[in-house]
Amino acid sequence: MAKVAFIGLGVMGYPMAGHLKNKGGHDVTVYNRTTAKAEAWAKEFGGTFAETPAAAAKDCDFVFMCVGNDDDLRSVSLTETGAIAGMKSGAVLIDNTTASAEVARELAEACQEKGIGFIDAPVSGGQAGAQNGVLTVMCGGDEETFKKAEPVISAYARMVGLMGPAGSGQLTKMVNQICIAGLVQGLAEGVHFGKRAGLDIEKVIEVISKGAAGSWQMENRYKTMNQGKYDFGFAVDWMRKDLSIVLNEARNNGAKVPVTALVDQFYGDVQAMGGKRWDTSSLLARLEK
Repeated sequence: MAKVAFIGLGVMGYPMAGHLKNKGGHDVTVYNRTTAKAEAWAKEFGGTFAETPAAAAKDCDFVFMCVGNDDDLRSVSLTETGAIAGMKSGAVLIDNTTASAEVARELAEACQEKGIGFIDAPVSGGQAGAQNGVLTVMCGGDEETFKKAEPVISAYARMVGLMGPAGSGQLTKMVNQICIAGLVQGLAEGVHFGKRAGLDIEKVIEVISKGAAGSWQMENRYKTMNQGKYDFGFAVDWMRKDLSIVLNEARNNGAKVPVTALVDQFYGDVQAMGGKRWDTSSLLARLEK
């Protein structure tokens, strides 16, 4: 059993911290900007909560973060009341936020100066994956720190992999989002075309999902898409945040991602339709408006 802190109890962090407590058997202290949510988590899972990230991180072996963006990360980690200020030498800071590779390297440098290990560890699998403890975790950092952290991370994951040095986890998550963007748009267009052609979408997907067109998105989203329901997973607002990170990195490294840039614009259309909190499969709604 390790002494663990978890900072950020959103739709992902709340259940992830719960798995660290119940499945992992760790001593968990949580922090959240809204104290009521931290209190609720402590009551539900039997852990404790702290008033600041630094207080939560004090004397912990591992400190996890799962917040909104780069600026949120800096505020909960690099300030006087941030996690790093409260961490002991030899501890490990693990960041599950989907953020830029730049901020990952910034945090790694700050941790190194204090004798703390750092892993950038964005996740894939959405809210359902977090609740069920079956997330895929893409890690960046040194191998020694990764080996130390992997058994603890595994409490909420079914796949944990080291991709390279600090920042590599975030870069891998960008590849993940690039692939998803294209897949969902293709699925939306396929369902839309099939409807216009007068086909039975249920029958179509039953056949083509067993062939080369098959994907997780097809298996898990086509039914709700066909019903015009878009309340099942990763929100459009979150996807646009992630794609903005992708597009900024592509500008920096010279990668050509024209389809990703186009799908990002399509998600902007969905937002304008009122679909900010719809799930990412709502690209179909844009085609059917």
